[in-house]
Amino acid sequence: MNVLNFVNAFFSDSAHWQGYDGIPARLGEHVQYTLEALLLAAAIGLPIGLVTGHYGRGGNALSLVATAGRALPSFGLLVLMTTLLGFGMLPVMIPLVILAVPPILVTTYEAMRSVDPSPVDAARGMGMHESRILFQVELPVALPLILSGLRSAAIQIVSTATIAAYVSLGGLGRYIVDGLYQRDYEKVVGGATLVAVLALVTLALFWAAARIAVSPGVRRR
Repeated sequence: MNVLNFVNAFFSDSAHWQGYDGIPARLGEHVQYTLEALLLAAAIGLPIGLVTGHYGRGGNALSLVATAGRALPSFGLLVLMTTLLGFGMLPVMIPLVILAVPPILVTTYEAMRSVDPSPVDAARGMGMHESRILFQVELPVALPLILSGLRSAAIQIVSTATIAAYVSLGGLGRYIVDGLYQRDYEKVVGGATLVAVLALVTLALFWAAARIAVSPGVRRR
């Protein structure tokens, strides 16, 4: 039985579309984990990246933090956090947030540093406050790169949130973990397909957000 047959069998089975283990329920859980981790990572990475990028300081420190965050194995960190904190959402959120912060942090910093200094200097010459320069002059120009960092973080979270199933939580990883345990490869392939489709949908959503949020003049650059 090839992969396409597994996919067809999984999605054509009505039992996979209802109940607590149905696709809508598991997909909702996975989206919830992704949104929570992304919001937490953005709350950490965006302010630090914006401020340090605006003032042009701390770039080396941010690179060091980002490198360290990327080097940490998410599954190993999950096991460690579960050992220390027990089962629950917190041990899952910690590795997901640590995974998502580096691309947001570094990309936001680089986006702010890539802004043409001429309008920034002109705004300062006009007496604009630093916060207004940040949000009204630099941020609109830096927004495309900032969104790309958020997009990268979101894709990584979508792919990695499957680890929640290893500590008895839900999400699409439930199909992969349970399928491997039961040797039900139809379920494994179906779960992996759903994760891939969700990643593609996430890409499409960020593309649409960029079309809406970024001004046409900045997009044409």
